[in-house]
Amino acid sequence: MDRFQTDRRRLLAGGAAGALASFLPASLLHAQPNEGKTLTIVLPSNPITMDPINQLNHDAMVLGQTVFENLVEYDVDGVLKPQLAKALPTISADKKTYVFELRDDVMFQNGKKMTAEDVKYSFDYLLDPENKAARRSLFTRIAKVTALAPDKVQFDLSEPYGPWLYFLTKYMGIFPAGSRKEHGDDYFKSRPAGVGTGFGIFEEWKPNDYISFKKNPNYWRKGLPHWDRLVVKMIPEDATRVAYLLTGQVDIISAPPPREFNKLKDMPGVTGASRPTLGGALLMFTNNLKPPLDDVNFRKAISAALDRKVIGDKVYYGLLDPTSVPAPPRGWWYNAEADKELGFNLDRAKEFLAKSKYPTGAEVDLSIQAEPYLLDTKDAAIFVQSQLAKIGIKVNLKVYEFSVLIQQIARGEHQMALQVFMSPGEASYIVQVTLTPGQVLSKSTGYDNPELTGLLSAAFAETDQAKLKDIYGKIQSIVARDAPIGVLGYVHASNLWRDRVKDFKVNQGLTMYVGETKV
Repeated sequence: MDRFQTDRRRLLAGGAAGALASFLPASLLHAQPNEGKTLTIVLPSNPITMDPINQLNHDAMVLGQTVFENLVEYDVDGVLKPQLAKALPTISADKKTYVFELRDDVMFQNGKKMTAEDVKYSFDYLLDPENKAARRSLFTRIAKVTALAPDKVQFDLSEPYGPWLYFLTKYMGIFPAGSRKEHGDDYFKSRPAGVGTGFGIFEEWKPNDYISFKKNPNYWRKGLPHWDRLVVKMIPEDATRVAYLLTGQVDIISAPPPREFNKLKDMPGVTGASRPTLGGALLMFTNNLKPPLDDVNFRKAISAALDRKVIGDKVYYGLLDPTSVPAPPRGWWYNAEADKELGFNLDRAKEFLAKSKYPTGAEVDLSIQAEPYLLDTKDAAIFVQSQLAKIGIKVNLKVYEFSVLIQQIARGEHQMALQVFMSPGEASYIVQVTLTPGQVLSKSTGYDNPELTGLLSAAFAETDQAKLKDIYGKIQSIVARDAPIGVLGYVHASNLWRDRVKDFKVNQGLTMYVGETKV
């Protein structure tokens, strides 16, 4: 680890992770604590949009889900529950028709009552190819939406597709009928006041500084929220984010530095906790269409050269559960044999490399994100660089802002890219989005395998968990055979907060949820 520590210090240039004293810049030593019923939270990244149908990471969803809600939701413990619906849907025997009954006490923030016509309008807009919604590909099996009554709506699917219900919780929101034509898409992107049903009404966006919301006084969950104003600050630097917390200028922060997490959560006035996410994975997007990653043995050499246990224990201090397949070790669909096939074995790594088109090694670019997202990937990237050097692969680190990197990955312009990828916690999602054609991140790997796609279709129509475990096990075996994507592990979410904050719980599905938090 000595080489890793030295390299990390050079990369960060004296930045985030020094001793605790470095978390207290002189400019903050005399800062005044936050007062009143304003809850101030901090995210490390700047959002691209608040539009629910175009959001690309879960930090932005913290903002979008303050304004917008959906028929169902995950609670902070990862349990699927009705939200704008009265109950989970009634599903037909052929698993192609879903009927929701809607709550009759929900008002949009513009004062208009929410009805089935609003639900139909929202989904019709999402599904119209002309509107180019980033998340449309997840819902194209919805063939028709029908408003059966003001409080009842029916979805007809073209084929059985169980996962769509889980995807509603992340990538869709209900907005008023006619609102897109009235306001335009830019309004939903950057100033969505009045067009949601959520607990916070958009107030102001100061780029690279903060976004604020005021309390929705007519929120259907009576008594919520407990605050009058929510301020979401964007602070990418670890040291500054922590310093704001320690000086009482903010109430809750996301992505605390793992190296200091255990010390910080025991400091006077501060509380902290962590828990495994539903589906947050540290992924290495390997572009199978670009040399040297066009060779399966080269990709397998990379996988076998990476000691994921060291990354979990020494780089992320227990906030990463190591695995080499797209399934968390604690997940019911995890295939241990497939994991072993791609796991750490330096001798096998050298053998794979010798069998590849690049037997003496090669040079490859690894793109990483400048700001942390659940975890700081710069830490793991430097370790990857040192590990691959042992088998003759030179890694050039390229650092980009999130908004730039995600577009590069989506367009397939990268060679390798390392990023935390947060999924809804549904077993098929990562495989579907990154390893099948026509999805938002299909070009991140360029992989297309009809056998894998066929197994996914079988999974979509199955509800028996034992049978699903067999299907997902086979999918992981294919991933172990072809190594189309790199998986380093599944991440834990962690937060730190001031003691004055009450009823806050680390969220398994988002980086933060503060609808029920007291201050």
